[in-house]
Amino acid sequence: MSFTLSSLKQALQDYTENNETSFVTNLPVFIKQAEERILKGVQLSFFRKNVSGTATSTNRFLQAPTDFLAPFSLALTSNSEFNFLEFKDVDFIQSFNPNPATTGLPRFYALFDVDNFILGPTPDSGYAAELHYYYRPASLTAGSDSGETWLSQNAQVALLYGSLVECYTYMKGEPDLTQEYQKRFAEAMAALKMFGEAKEVTDEYRTGMIIRQKQ
Repeated sequence: MSFTLSSLKQALQDYTENNETSFVTNLPVFIKQAEERILKGVQLSFFRKNVSGTATSTNRFLQAPTDFLAPFSLALTSNSEFNFLEFKDVDFIQSFNPNPATTGLPRFYALFDVDNFILGPTPDSGYAAELHYYYRPASLTAGSDSGETWLSQNAQVALLYGSLVECYTYMKGEPDLTQEYQKRFAEAMAALKMFGEAKEVTDEYRTGMIIRQKQ
């Protein structure tokens, strides 16, 4: 069974037995919070894509995609070879390269703010960049009441119980029921993670990325 926005909102009202106006008004907020927890808790290849750009000379910042959620890889092309950068935090980059005027082929990158990556060291030349990343898909709440999304079709259990946890947190509901929904959400997330990892391995075998060792 999959959820439309309308059917999920109705299910949340049925489970909580709450039709109070402010609660119903906030249902899209609870759903979006649950979606965010799912997307950040399980990295699924279904939500991975790549973009190309340019790291410009003497500019240590590289613009992040507007739908960026988490990094998978970043590579710069130098002398026709891919050079994969290591993902770090901002503090590491600034400690590694405290003087932005120090340039070279970047070795590290970090998310500087919601819009930009920071590179270390600062690029000494222009480099073609290819970013492979997990993106944030459109929320179920962004569409019509009859609309569906990948999560509402394939991760409906996690979406339901994740939303219920948010509902009961808002309602300051019974602790034992909140814990039960949190437990069911965790179980659904574990199953979703196994599903995602199985898909990854299947794809890697299909594309030849995994090679069996000779017996």
